[in-house]
Amino acid sequence: MADTTREQDAIRAVVERLTSAFSATHSPQEVEAAVAEAHASFTAGTVREFVPVLVERKARALLGGTPR
Repeated sequence: MADTTREQDAIRAVVERLTSAFSATHSPQEVEAAVAEAHASFTAGTVREFVPVLVERKARALLGGTPR
């Protein structure tokens, strides 16, 4: 349960970072959708420790780049 909460907190942080990074080119809803799509692709994994990092990388790719 604690791991699930930690992962959810980390995913929320990813949304916040990417919303800020892509604010000039994408709406917050588009960022949330990209993060949700990326996160969904990792649901079958059993090792969850690196999921937030992988989600952020995949969501950045879905959004078309790596603005910082």
